[in-house]
Amino acid sequence: MNGASREALAAARERLDALTDSTSVNAGSLADELAAVTALLDREVSLRRVLTDPAQAGQAKAELAQRLLGTQVSGPAADLVAGMVRSRWSQSRDLVDALEELAATADLNAAQQAGKLDDVEDELFRFGRIVSGSTELRAALTDRKATTSAKSELLRSLLGGRAQSTTERLVTRLVTAPRGRSLEAGLESLSKLAADRRNRMVAIVTSAVPLSDPQKQRLGAALAKLYGRPMHLNLDVDPEVLGGIRVQVGDEVINGSLADRIEDASRRLAG
Repeated sequence: MNGASREALAAARERLDALTDSTSVNAGSLADELAAVTALLDREVSLRRVLTDPAQAGQAKAELAQRLLGTQVSGPAADLVAGMVRSRWSQSRDLVDALEELAATADLNAAQQAGKLDDVEDELFRFGRIVSGSTELRAALTDRKATTSAKSELLRSLLGGRAQSTTERLVTRLVTAPRGRSLEAGLESLSKLAADRRNRMVAIVTSAVPLSDPQKQRLGAALAKLYGRPMHLNLDVDPEVLGGIRVQVGDEVINGSLADRIEDASRRLAG
């Protein structure tokens, strides 16, 4: 997002955090309501344009949103959406993208409050690896001819009882309403949102053999110092790494043996 949309999203994130910090608001229910509004505005293009029309007064758009949603969603959800349409958006579709992000963030907040956010992060990563390793599964989940109920049932059979309910909800919404994104891109986006909940960066670590706990701790500490932020490690094993390690943080890829990288990190920190 650019310009006005970036500012509007930042303000909406702050309002969402304030809402979900309140014990009177059920973050999971709020997530469902925001997802429903996302689907509505994604489907109703003319309504979306009216609610983001810069020629219309912000208060008038907010009142319209309240009239449309007041009987369909809870007060907190309607107030949040009304606040969003008061803001200026560079493109009408940015409003829908923002609502979709807030829905996912509300679910992640619920997981964090329940002490399950780490599990959700790991499960999203693992599910992404499973999808990338199975062309048959990916085809089934992205088949445009398959019904929403069929995809939901497939995910229920894969994740139900094996993953956190938040993970299942997030993945199901992504698969049944991809909104033009690839499954891989959507899962990556969810993983980044989960990491942001703790102000952490995500490092995808691929090693030839599983790392020991001390190695994980040393690597995590070194990366956190290098990047200046807490680091969450998503661990994967690939024998073709040939005894070394591959670390990806965002677009940056670090290759080399674990010992070499830790030693290099220490030298860089020492100046």
